[in-house]
Amino acid sequence: MAMAVRGGRIAPGGGSGLRNFFSYRIFVSAMLTLLFLATFSVLFSSQPSHPDSSDPLKTRLDLIYNQANNHIALVNAYSSYARRLKIEISRQLKMFDNLAKNFSDLQLKETYRKVLFESDGPVDEDVLRQFEKEVKDKVKIARLMIVESKESYDNQFKIQKLKDTIFAVNELLLKAKKSGAFTSMIAAKSTPKSLHCLAMRLMEERIAHPEKYIDDEPKTEFEDPRLYHYAIFSDNVIAISVVVNSIVKNAEEPWKHVIHIVTDRMNLAATKVWFRMRPVQGRAHIEIKSVDEFKFLDSSYAPVFKQLKSVSLRKFYFENRAENATKDVNNMKYRNPKYLSMLNHLRFYLPEMYPNLRKILFLDDDTVVQKDLTSLWSVDMDGKVNGAVDTCFGSFRRYAEYLNFSHPLVKEKFNPRACAWAFGMNMFDLDAWRQQKCTEQYHYWQELNEDRMLWQLGTLPAGLVTFYSSTKLLDKSWHVFGLGINPSISMDDINRAAVIHFSGDMKPWLDIAMNNYKHLWTKYVDNEMEFVQMCNFGM
Repeated sequence: MAMAVRGGRIAPGGGSGLRNFFSYRIFVSAMLTLLFLATFSVLFSSQPSHPDSSDPLKTRLDLIYNQANNHIALVNAYSSYARRLKIEISRQLKMFDNLAKNFSDLQLKETYRKVLFESDGPVDEDVLRQFEKEVKDKVKIARLMIVESKESYDNQFKIQKLKDTIFAVNELLLKAKKSGAFTSMIAAKSTPKSLHCLAMRLMEERIAHPEKYIDDEPKTEFEDPRLYHYAIFSDNVIAISVVVNSIVKNAEEPWKHVIHIVTDRMNLAATKVWFRMRPVQGRAHIEIKSVDEFKFLDSSYAPVFKQLKSVSLRKFYFENRAENATKDVNNMKYRNPKYLSMLNHLRFYLPEMYPNLRKILFLDDDTVVQKDLTSLWSVDMDGKVNGAVDTCFGSFRRYAEYLNFSHPLVKEKFNPRACAWAFGMNMFDLDAWRQQKCTEQYHYWQELNEDRMLWQLGTLPAGLVTFYSSTKLLDKSWHVFGLGINPSISMDDINRAAVIHFSGDMKPWLDIAMNNYKHLWTKYVDNEMEFVQMCNFGM
């Protein structure tokens, strides 16, 4: 026991060696931490001002001024942290120096030195026991102090703690993403009170005055292939009215334009009342029908009708409880029941719906037309069926994002690097469609995907496989999309666009709409319509 104590005795100057060792470890740790803080200081430095571009000297002065401010913030961050670090290091150095001195003083204590270390006789057991107790007490204190300070000196400990922190933050981030996705889905799927009010007011008007709303005979213009035909499929009356208004107001010859509107049975009467109360200007022609009027669309012909009866699909779409719906945040948007609605899939039946037409322009109900579109009918389609604007940039929005290329059939038939395109504004050559039997192709792929193994539902993947080799890419100025999801779209691009598309969850008629784009939609809302005022659309 005596030999062990002598071997562990702290020699004079031992405290200085301990201090030098820990000072080096603290210095390294401090430099790494300061480097991290310096990076953040530069990233979050003051925002640059907006110089007068007409004077290059002012621009240069502004850059120099911002550079100086950035480095002032950087130096202040270093200074503030260094002061705190110096105080902490001083405290720890003093603590360890005192600890080393306590061990040295204990061995030099006269009682222990004479009886245990300098005596040639037998060791006094009582003194040894007392000495052992004091050593153990100080060892216990030393271990507690080392554990408390371990984070500052043990790199492995610091790395593990950082990993634990990153994991915990990542878990919180995933949870927030899932909650956000579910909330966004609820907001996008819900019917705003104003829309519900408008539909009810229109129905009240229809019931109160049935004699005003007797259907007219179909016009010959509805089937005249020499005119400009549009297709809009929606159950949203106010959205339909905006698209129609924007088409007519920007058309040079509105009397040559025919707009085919298809809605569901519930909103048919309300849509008809709207356009009877607010007739379209410029003598443009409006045809309003219900999905039910197209008798060929039944479960024996359309795969979507068959799939609507599938228990698994109904459960997937209509049982979106919060605890289940957020399991896969990346596929949340595909759980919207609208993707299985017949209105959403009508676009694949245009040749059968309008057998006498040769071309038709399909528009989503969240689009706004900003220019006369008649020149689209003159675009050479090169024998293709679908005229659309491509959406890919770099490696993004290519077929690999929409289709499951681990499936052998998808891998065999399609190129994962192929560029995707946008639904929302599509010019369809119906003659080429009939010749190439695209509806049959759509049925083939839709039936194969009943188990959602080829793609995660929606109409865009179905369109990508149906018109894989039959799409003519149009100039991007025809169709600018993403106004319901991307706040960074250039206003120059928007102003040049013939059609703007509020694709995304933040539709312009919702409270969550983006304010910087909403005015582009609201200027086509008929605010003079009495029911719009009564239903408080807040335009």
